[in-house]
Amino acid sequence: MIHQLKKGITYAESQDADAKVRATVESMLKAVAEGGDAAVREYSANLDKWSPVSFRLSPAEITNIIEGLPKQVIDDIIFAQAQIRNFAQHQLAALKDIEVETLPGVFLGHKNIPVNSVGCYIPGGRYPMVASAHMSVLTAKVAGVKRVIACTPPINGAIPAATVAAMHMAGADEIYLLGGVQAVAMMALGTETVRSVDMLVGPGNAYVAEAKRQLYGKVGIDLFAGPTETLIIADDTCDVETCATDLLGQAEHGPTSPAILLTTSKSIAEGIEAEIERQLTVLPTADVAGVAWRDYGQVILVDTVDELVQEADRIASEHVQVMTENPRYFLEKMTNYGGLFLGEKTNVAYGDKVIGTNHTLPTREAAKYTGGLWVGKFLKTCTYQEIRTPEASAMIGEYCSRLCAIENFAGHQAQADLRVRKYK
Repeated sequence: MIHQLKKGITYAESQDADAKVRATVESMLKAVAEGGDAAVREYSANLDKWSPVSFRLSPAEITNIIEGLPKQVIDDIIFAQAQIRNFAQHQLAALKDIEVETLPGVFLGHKNIPVNSVGCYIPGGRYPMVASAHMSVLTAKVAGVKRVIACTPPINGAIPAATVAAMHMAGADEIYLLGGVQAVAMMALGTETVRSVDMLVGPGNAYVAEAKRQLYGKVGIDLFAGPTETLIIADDTCDVETCATDLLGQAEHGPTSPAILLTTSKSIAEGIEAEIERQLTVLPTADVAGVAWRDYGQVILVDTVDELVQEADRIASEHVQVMTENPRYFLEKMTNYGGLFLGEKTNVAYGDKVIGTNHTLPTREAAKYTGGLWVGKFLKTCTYQEIRTPEASAMIGEYCSRLCAIENFAGHQAQADLRVRKYK
């Protein structure tokens, strides 16, 4: 039996806000497409109070920024990037070009070709997301992308030094201090001074996510992203303090971030509200996390482990943290999740910042049809064909001719018939 003890706002119920975002973004993209650099500068000045001589940082500026950071910050970035690079390299090694002789004289294959240019958006604002530089810029470079440009906004008129350092250390070829829709538009559409890219990646607020959605087709994107989501799966082997800590740890991303507790433990389900209220009294980001929990938090109590799996797959959360007696059971049985975090010793923050897997993951139930950002997203798997003998060309041609006739494709049939006449 499934009992919904706390219900949050659903995505369907928030569509009015989405419509307003769509209209705003559409007008901004049109303005940048028509106005180029001038429009980008106007939006940056109005929205971020930021209008430097050049949005692009020079090599000397980057060096000065990095030299001003404490050694511990640089060392920690180096450690995190080593983990992300290592896992991405292992993923890349699993992707192989192939060529096979499927029939005598008929050779088919595919090549994994890196995208030529990628634009990475690194969010700023209240949370300067240093880790997003590792996840996007570094992973693209491991994949072999030749040109990677990266944008991050200033924070209250100041340069986010650690983010700039991470972007540079990850391998960004161009770094721009520019945020919001104007940054995404500049990268995707190009301006008088910035060449457009072939693909956009990276998280952002609702406006950035909507800009990527509207630009999809003009450029590729990593994901259709929404607010950060977390699902905690727990049984009686866990405790209410850990569940509340890990729910709030992701709810602080934003006031519309769903945080869901799914449990077979009646004591945890009934105790979670009081424990969250207790933690909110001391959590520095309670103003955000508390709103997210109040409006989007859910508590679901079920009777069996199978119901845990069933409900988790229905929810298809971005982050799924499993704190049960046998967490690997969920690895075996679950099919819909962005990232799976197994056992109490693991947590979502590790994945967000340092452990090595990518933190750009599917939201809004997109886990039902896609995984997250990884080295393979920057590769195009392109097929090729080659027939090396006349006998093979004639044989394939006879089949092709008859199949074209069934579909009334006379021009296609002529291509096949020509080879049959030439080579039979």
